[in-house]
Amino acid sequence: MTHPLLTALAQARLRDAPIFAKWCELNGESACPATPASVARFVADCAALGMSRLWPAVQDISRMHVSLGLADPTLGGAAASAINAIAAIPPPRSWPGLFKQRFAALPYDIQVHLASHEAQRERALRRAQNDAASARQKLAAFEAKTKDGRTNGNEAGTRDQD
Repeated sequence: MTHPLLTALAQARLRDAPIFAKWCELNGESACPATPASVARFVADCAALGMSRLWPAVQDISRMHVSLGLADPTLGGAAASAINAIAAIPPPRSWPGLFKQRFAALPYDIQVHLASHEAQRERALRRAQNDAASARQKLAAFEAKTKDGRTNGNEAGTRDQD
C-alpha cells in the first residue's frame, strides 16, 4: 500500500503537468517536487516548442506545486533565466539601467505585460510628437499667411488712410 500523499503527488503530476511529467520520466528527474534546476533544464530542452506551448507547461508546473503546498520551482533564478533566454524580451527602453538588468528575473507573463505596455506608451508618445509637429507646421503656415497678408495688401491700405 502506498502513502496517500505519494498517490496524490503522482496523480497531480500526471494531471497537472503532463509535458513536464513525461520529460521528467525520460530524463530521470522528479516531477514533484521539482527543483528550479530541473525546470530550467526542461525549459532549455523544450525550447523548440516555442513560448506559446512552453509557457503553459511552466504554469502547469507552478500550479501543481502550489496546489500541493510546495515551493514553486518556476519562480526566479534558473527557471526565469532559462525562460528569458528563449523569450528574449528586451527590457523597456524607458527604464533606468539598473532596472533593465533586473527585468530578466521577472516572470515571463509580467515581462510580456510590461513590454506591451511600453510599446503602447511609445506609440502614444510618437502620436503626441507627430500631433505637436503638425500643429507647429499649421501655426507656421498661419503666421506666414498672416505676415504675407500684412506686407502685401493691408499695409498699403493703412498708409493711404493716414
